[in-house]
Amino acid sequence: MNIAVLGSGTMGSGIAQVAASHGCNVKVYDISEEANAKSKDKLLKILNRLVEKDRISESKKKDIISNIKYTTHLNKLKGADLVIEAIIENYDIKKETFQALEKVLSRECIIASNTSSLSITALASSLQWPFRFVGIHFFNPAPLMKLVEIIPAVQTIENTIKKTRSLIDSWNKTTVLVKDTPGFIVNKVARPYYGEAAIIAQEKGISEGSLRTIDFAMKEAGFRMGPFELMDYIGNDINYKAAHTVYTSFYNDDRYRPSLAQKRLVEAGYLGRKTGKGWYDYNTETAPIEISPNPTEINEIQNRIIIMLINEAADTLFKNIASKEDIDLAMTRGVNYPKGLLQWADEIGIQECVNRLDTLYNLYREDRYRCCPLLRKMAKDNYKFY
Repeated sequence: MNIAVLGSGTMGSGIAQVAASHGCNVKVYDISEEANAKSKDKLLKILNRLVEKDRISESKKKDIISNIKYTTHLNKLKGADLVIEAIIENYDIKKETFQALEKVLSRECIIASNTSSLSITALASSLQWPFRFVGIHFFNPAPLMKLVEIIPAVQTIENTIKKTRSLIDSWNKTTVLVKDTPGFIVNKVARPYYGEAAIIAQEKGISEGSLRTIDFAMKEAGFRMGPFELMDYIGNDINYKAAHTVYTSFYNDDRYRPSLAQKRLVEAGYLGRKTGKGWYDYNTETAPIEISPNPTEINEIQNRIIIMLINEAADTLFKNIASKEDIDLAMTRGVNYPKGLLQWADEIGIQECVNRLDTLYNLYREDRYRCCPLLRKMAKDNYKFY
């Protein structure tokens, strides 16, 4: 199988590594010779570490390296069976690249985008033969993260979906099928983890103590990282852009309203770990402040954020964006949630979920707390998700 990857940045390099590790012939295209050289050097360092840790053999390392070739010429991608684009998140640049690429490729070649925020249907419309276009959304780092979202455009034919999913499954990935909706599954459903946490922090008065209390609460609930730790790790610029994209794409629905406090951090250049300061200050040598968790407060934080996540997962099912199994799979495999949110709803009790959302709505009178109609109907009919 001949695979082409557009873009030799972190994501493109990771996708190339995955494909090459499974015996594919991979060509990585980037307009920058320097970017290609950096990608090649970084890959070698990664593979050397894997050999040192006995994760792969020396011969496997050599096979992976020999399977990847780098180029700055689009015409070198001729003969590819699948092209995966992982360049800058700019519609016009992607559109121009796809149109130039289509002149080189055969009509049978599948063209895919790894975009996390742009419409797959809009990107497909730039092609002469849009039926062979599809979204293939990997998560960073691509070699480690199991989940891949497969997103057909309106124009995508069934054979394209089938061939794409079969190939990505053969790369030892877990694929979920998603409608072309802003944020797909993961970036849509996960929004309350950040947004609601920020609102709670503002209510308490944003301070290191309030941030650490909220992070502590969610880690106690089974999440790998607290919301503020995670935003700093991802990068506040990246996280805020994702929030803003989903918000505007859903016609400024209040459920997805970005955090003004996070916007101010981005404007100040406090992007998180990569700049040394974000929600937390990573430049100081002072030990983190000690917090004295109040069990009642911790329980309230957990219940509030988790019920908002459950409501968003239920809305995703209600809108037929994905199946209940794929929604739960996406959140456990894509962002390492402790359990599937719809499974969690069953454990809490659907009527209790409705009660918690109604309590929040009656307290704040904001549309963000409106209960998903599916949850309300399920409670009335005494149904469960599973």
